[in-house]
Amino acid sequence: MIATILRQAPADHRASIAAWRQLSDILAQRGNQLGDDDIRRSLHGLALLRPRVPEAVRRDCARAIARHGRFAPLVALYANDVPAVSAIMLQNVRLSEADWLATLPATNSMARSVLAGRSDLPEGVYRALASLGSASVALPQPDAVVAVEESAPIAAADNLSERSLDNPPSQISELVRRIDKYQSTRGQPNAERTARAAFLFETGPDGVIHWVEGVTRGAVIGLSIAEAAFGGEPGTDGVAAGAFRQRAEIINARMHLEGTPADAGEWRFSALPWFDPATGQFRGYRASARRPYQSETPYGRTAPEDSGDSIRQLIHELRSPLNAISGFAQIISGQMFGPVSHGYREMAETIVTDAASVQSIIDDLETAARSNTAPADAATDDVVDLGAVVTQVEGDLAPLLREQRVELSISRVGGPFLGSASDANARRMVGRLLTALVDVSDPGAMLVGQLIMESQHDDMLQVRIVRPATIRFATAADLLDPGFSPEGEAPGAAILSLGFSLRLVDSLARATGGRLDIGHNALTLHLPSANSKAEVELGVQQGD
Repeated sequence: MIATILRQAPADHRASIAAWRQLSDILAQRGNQLGDDDIRRSLHGLALLRPRVPEAVRRDCARAIARHGRFAPLVALYANDVPAVSAIMLQNVRLSEADWLATLPATNSMARSVLAGRSDLPEGVYRALASLGSASVALPQPDAVVAVEESAPIAAADNLSERSLDNPPSQISELVRRIDKYQSTRGQPNAERTARAAFLFETGPDGVIHWVEGVTRGAVIGLSIAEAAFGGEPGTDGVAAGAFRQRAEIINARMHLEGTPADAGEWRFSALPWFDPATGQFRGYRASARRPYQSETPYGRTAPEDSGDSIRQLIHELRSPLNAISGFAQIISGQMFGPVSHGYREMAETIVTDAASVQSIIDDLETAARSNTAPADAATDDVVDLGAVVTQVEGDLAPLLREQRVELSISRVGGPFLGSASDANARRMVGRLLTALVDVSDPGAMLVGQLIMESQHDDMLQVRIVRPATIRFATAADLLDPGFSPEGEAPGAAILSLGFSLRLVDSLARATGGRLDIGHNALTLHLPSANSKAEVELGVQQGD
């Protein structure tokens, strides 16, 4: 995705802002998983884009990243922006002690003065600030600005990814050099670090941890047990959040930490609420944490499976409020509690329709998470008439086709079209494939395809769709990239990206023994034929 963004030359003000937001968000969320080359190119791209992005936009990005970003090089880049941007980032972002110590050499005196004013940093950071001396700390000046390489225009494709760093020395090039040095030492082992086995902590009445003993303060201070963390973010699970709402005892809840090898990883913690003896007022939790026992980590669960578990947990958390919203909208639409004006009924009906669409998206996300972690089992006794499925999907897509002003024509070649798959999975595969291609088609275009069964004894049925003109020359790698679209951003009509949809279709197909092929002219869904099985069953029935 980074390569796609960097290949798009920002041609105007809006494109520059979009590229800035995209690169910042990717580094904030996935920076620790990216390769060094992608990190350097992304940071250099941000440095070149900064003169073209308004300060207000950079402030908004800094505020958003400070809430969830844990990537030290990106924090360092924002810390070297103008004071209004730098202060927002440095007043709120949370890093481990090791990351703070690696970031300090890449900050200026104004940035260090902001850090010196914080009261929640690890003790080692304050010692490092003190060791730099008072001359290294300065109060921010209203008219202070950061020098940038404004002389380098961004004019041609691949400029962001190919521009050389061998320009005259500047604050940005020095920052990139220091970040490169940080990246080169980021993964080096430290013989003095030993894995910690337990620690203690306390929270305030808001659930935020404000005291810890036994691990690095920066890895734990500021985390909340009142809200569940998802997607690999540091924090606690839903068990702790539920108990916190009830002021109940917490037993063996999960906690995930980031930071040094001694601190990072999964923990289990138990906690008791405590109350003011004089007033009975709730004051927070006192807890002890430990590493999980071997029996609590079944089958040596791997990181990808943890990711799938996080997605499924998130999906579970999404279903309840979605069902509640849909239920209340149905009550209003059906006037179950009394008369409702026509306008409100229309709004309620729209909410019900939208909730059903979101529910379908959630089902797709759950299917993708399950297919990524469960072993594929191609054996199935289900037989589906794929011709009937295609006809049903064409009818279901009629409203979308009218809205997008796209025509769909799928002819039949040969037959019969009996496939080895469940009816639900077949409809999901065909529906998701066609919906994704309609979404990226130009208004007025015609989407042409074929349902093919050339011989009754062929092993595979084929649903072949000719590529829309918008993706005619895209590579297979681009089409499978979740960040790819013909316009360089997410398609306006698609809730899920084209890449996600194609990956989902391929996963579902492979689970039934089929596949999705991305050819030069067409995308072809292969599904195992069940014609031979149907013939055998028919012969048995006739024999009886």
